[in-house]
Amino acid sequence: MPLTLDDVRELDRQDPLATFKSRFALPEGAIYLDGNSLGAQPVAAAEAVEALMAQWRDSLIQGWNQGWFDAPERLGDRLAPLLGAAPAEVLVSDTITHNLYKQLGYITEGQGRARPVILSEGGNFPTDGYIAQGFCRFGGFEHRVVPEGEPLDAYLDERVAAVVLSHVHYRTGRLRDMAAITRQVHASGAEVVWDLAHSAGALPVNLAACGVRYAVGCTYKYLNGGPGAPAFLYVRRDCQNRGWQPLSGWLGHAAPFAFEADYAPAPGISQFRTGTHSPLAFAALEASLTLWQEVDLAALRHKSQRLIDLFRESLSDCLDEHGISDITPPEAQRGSQVGLVVSNHGSSNAPNPGYAIVQALIERGVIGDYREPGLMRFGFAPLYLSHEDVWQAARHLREVLAEGEYLAPRFQQRGAVT
Repeated sequence: MPLTLDDVRELDRQDPLATFKSRFALPEGAIYLDGNSLGAQPVAAAEAVEALMAQWRDSLIQGWNQGWFDAPERLGDRLAPLLGAAPAEVLVSDTITHNLYKQLGYITEGQGRARPVILSEGGNFPTDGYIAQGFCRFGGFEHRVVPEGEPLDAYLDERVAAVVLSHVHYRTGRLRDMAAITRQVHASGAEVVWDLAHSAGALPVNLAACGVRYAVGCTYKYLNGGPGAPAFLYVRRDCQNRGWQPLSGWLGHAAPFAFEADYAPAPGISQFRTGTHSPLAFAALEASLTLWQEVDLAALRHKSQRLIDLFRESLSDCLDEHGISDITPPEAQRGSQVGLVVSNHGSSNAPNPGYAIVQALIERGVIGDYREPGLMRFGFAPLYLSHEDVWQAARHLREVLAEGEYLAPRFQQRGAVT
């Protein structure tokens, strides 16, 4: 390994973000490299949920006028600076799935349904493609897929209404040029909806500077909002108030407590609300977003890339002999994860050993994740990862491989969630 334990401890002493680790409640001895799937719990989140429980107990329904009701807009404004957005352009609500559906409906209605095609990308996280398919099936649109790796311009024409793209690809970790692609799609007359699931909280995002009009994202990964935490959507100010979004729920009404028979959309970003949200989930997320107001995103990005370099360099001499390829993009083109692909050692019918390797690491306290086919993913969340954590994780992986530890039968058993 290129650095010694003393070397990495010195890096931690010089780390301007080092104090954030103490503000997360991590299990003793765990090295958590799966924040790209579910972020760690901020200490303040448990305290916030406990306070909300007390408020529910003491205030009962009055709690809705004590901060519960306006939480989607309030948390949207807290999140906006992390996305390069302005106040009243971000709403925290529902899930990425719901928010994609809302935006596709809103965009196509605004176009007068004159463009019948929705594009999504092959090889992307399935949610985006699935919801594009569902929207097209029930809305009378045509769904087309841009095969992974093929240029987008070959699929853009006057029939395309919207394109759904991930800013950072969930498998490869590749970071797209948001500004250039946004200009390209807009020049064709279409709209692009950016999925920020693997970039929000992982790196600086500047939606305004990139000319983005629509985006969605989740808060349970790098933003540490908790399992199933509410998602968010972004609609640029000048693109608001152009019509209806298709999930015209009660709380998206202009006057929900007037109980009018017919729907009228609320002004601004609030029209993208749907039904009643959970103040409990919002309390945990608000605690995390409060912490995020203190984070220097440039320092975050610098540290994430140095952690990635440390991990990769510590493994570079031992991967080939075990049939493992490092598919992590170069620094300027990557998010905050490392992807290692494990070959099947010449047998296409045998279970891929990548899953067992990850399970062996988890037993040692190093938590990453596995995605078919053959991908071991390791996410680097700089707020609660130290250089020593990453150095130790690489050491554990080297030992698991060298000793064949992953071949034990207990590591071959699949759970319901992998």
